[in-house]
Amino acid sequence: MKCFHVHVGVADLDASIAFYSALFGAEPCVTKTDYAKWMLDDPRINFAISRKCGADKGIEHLGVQVEDATELAEVYGRLKAANGPVMEEGATTCCYARSEKSWIADPDGVVWEAFLTSGDSTVYGESPDLAGLASASAAANACCAPPVAAPARNSCC
Repeated sequence: MKCFHVHVGVADLDASIAFYSALFGAEPCVTKTDYAKWMLDDPRINFAISRKCGADKGIEHLGVQVEDATELAEVYGRLKAANGPVMEEGATTCCYARSEKSWIADPDGVVWEAFLTSGDSTVYGESPDLAGLASASAAANACCAPPVAAPARNSCC
């Protein structure tokens, strides 16, 4: 079963953990010095927050987490059918987890990921450069405005 994913950049991790724990009625299942994650069943969501120096605050990206390779292939097919620029990252370490993932941006530059997590990691990992992906999608769909580069991101899923 697929799970909706939301990743939010925050300024104060402790205050945000307290807020979202109260909002969800649950403590995070993963807590690090710069990251926290809730895996909720009602609503079914992988909700993550992180505090990274210089990163934007607010929604960083959205995504679909899958449970197996068959679901991943299905969602990858949907990414390609959406006709946006797809960045196939492949095997990666991100957000204290090992995953296989690809990225796409919607016509307005909102970045989405599709991923299958295969295990935990002791390090946060690296983020791909998604600014080009988001700005390429938005620029391709711009009517009259000049393209605007999306800000660089220091964190990922």
